[in-house]
Amino acid sequence: MRKQFIKTFLLLTIISFSSCGQGKIKTPLNAMNQFEKFKLKEKFIPEPTLFYPGIGDEKLKPIVTEKINLAADDFIKAAELQNPSAEDYHNAIKKGLDRFKSIYLELDTENRERICSYFEELMDIVGLESSNGLLNDFMYDFDAN
Repeated sequence: MRKQFIKTFLLLTIISFSSCGQGKIKTPLNAMNQFEKFKLKEKFIPEPTLFYPGIGDEKLKPIVTEKINLAADDFIKAAELQNPSAEDYHNAIKKGLDRFKSIYLELDTENRERICSYFEELMDIVGLESSNGLLNDFMYDFDAN
C-alpha cells in the first residue's frame, strides 16, 4: 500500500513539474530586430498579394499606423519579460485592439482585416499561435463565447 502511494505521489509530482512551463513562449533571438523592422515599414498601403486596396481615408492612415506601432511596443514589453507567456501576449493584443475602439466605426472591413493581419505578423515574430479569439472579436465585433 505504501509503495503504491509513493508511486502515485511521484507520478503526480512529475506531471505537475512538467506542466509548469506550459504557456511560456521563448522569445526568438531576432525578435527585437523584427519588431523594429515592423515599426519602420510603411503601413496601410495597397498590397495586391493580400487583396488590400490601401486605406480609403488618408487622414486615418497616421492614426491607425500609430496604434499598430504602439501594439508593437506592447509586444516588445511582453517579449522583454523574463518568461513571457501566451497570456502576456494576449494582454498585449487586447490592449492594442482596445486602442481602435474610438475609431472602430470609421474602419471598413478591409481595414479591420489589415489590422488583424498586422497583429498576426506580431504574433508570428514571437511564435504565438493563437490570439485566443481576440482578433475574431475585433473583426466581427462580437464575443464568440
